[in-house]
Amino acid sequence: MPPPDTDASVAVLGAGIVGLCTALSLLERGVPVQVIDRGEPGQETSMGNAGVVSPWSIVPQSLPGLWRKIPGQLFSHGRPLSIHPKVAVRMIPWGAGFLKQGREAKVRRVSEAMSHICGPSIELYQKHLQGTGHEGLLRDSSYIHAFRDGSRANLTDLGYRIRSEKGAEIELVGRDRLSEIEPELSEDFQAAVVIKGQARVRSPGRLGRVLADKARRLGANFVRAEVTGIQRRDEGWAIQCVGETLEADRLVICLGAWSPGLLESTNLNVPLMAERGYHVEFSDPGIEINNSVMDVDAKVVASSMEGGVRVAGHAEFAPIDAPPDGRREARLVKIAKAAFRDLQTDRPSFWMGRRPSFPDSLPMLGEVPDHQGLFLNFGHAHYGLMMAPKSGDLIAQLICGEQTNHKIDDYSPCRFCRKPAKPDAS
Repeated sequence: MPPPDTDASVAVLGAGIVGLCTALSLLERGVPVQVIDRGEPGQETSMGNAGVVSPWSIVPQSLPGLWRKIPGQLFSHGRPLSIHPKVAVRMIPWGAGFLKQGREAKVRRVSEAMSHICGPSIELYQKHLQGTGHEGLLRDSSYIHAFRDGSRANLTDLGYRIRSEKGAEIELVGRDRLSEIEPELSEDFQAAVVIKGQARVRSPGRLGRVLADKARRLGANFVRAEVTGIQRRDEGWAIQCVGETLEADRLVICLGAWSPGLLESTNLNVPLMAERGYHVEFSDPGIEINNSVMDVDAKVVASSMEGGVRVAGHAEFAPIDAPPDGRREARLVKIAKAAFRDLQTDRPSFWMGRRPSFPDSLPMLGEVPDHQGLFLNFGHAHYGLMMAPKSGDLIAQLICGEQTNHKIDDYSPCRFCRKPAKPDAS
């Protein structure tokens, strides 16, 4: 078994934002790294998000009373939630586990775990971007949660209370103040919750390229290959790829929604669903959005990007290889036009990506028991951009035998496994 130091090589499987941040944290510690992915770094799921970097995105998806809202999300304005018939059976146990997480005690426990890996996101991205010449990719911002029904903008809601208790600066604003903050926002929005102390990335795709270039300068070897399997050998790991087999002393699986396919021999329970999201982007929008803006009713987030205005969101549970639902483009364009009165919506680009989602909104981080040198870092759901830098740093700490500054049991790869029965005391 390789010692917990910087001498043995590490293969990072996956070149999305999680894999890139993992590679950078290892390289900073002097660990030899190769990054293996079938595509260009940061250009798949990582490039299509809304660009929000939020230390206060610490509230899980499942909340008390959410079950009452699910029918509305399936059939209401914009249909932000959908379930493909081919995954309906798999969704039953996943959905049951998801709803069980909606009790306040569990929400608070998960929120605490989320805060450890979302909290340092801005400073860690600043560190990774330092010296690249592209530090301006990350901009200061607020996160605007905009409500058409002003009575629903309530700071006593659990999610806002949790943020406030942990130190977030939050302000409730009415229509007049909202129009000052975001003049282009439709007058239909009567109130908003403004969460301050955030940042936004002006181009998530370019961020991936910039971080990959930095990793190369630090010595990373990028390999363009499709990984089909892994196998433990006497010393290290064999990585089976289409047309070749690669080797490494240790592995970190950062393949997002594709990760479970490599873990069939581990006996782990990996209840992960591909939760697909979409965006439309308008290259000549005619407006500028000052912050990241969530249309709370439609469950989308709008941001001004280098390539125009992007409107991203929705949750579609479907087979990982199912084609995009083309109907979503028209829905998102309609939502965008309704939210921003002067937005020019001609010739939008349309995109779909696959979020890797566990029922508890937390990723799997850590070493797989009885599989020495195999580490997991995937399942970041809606929070991948925020969680990537710290989760990558935690994995690097574990690989290098460093003491982590907090418990990581909540992210354990074994947390969904059936607990062994206690022996009979008699």
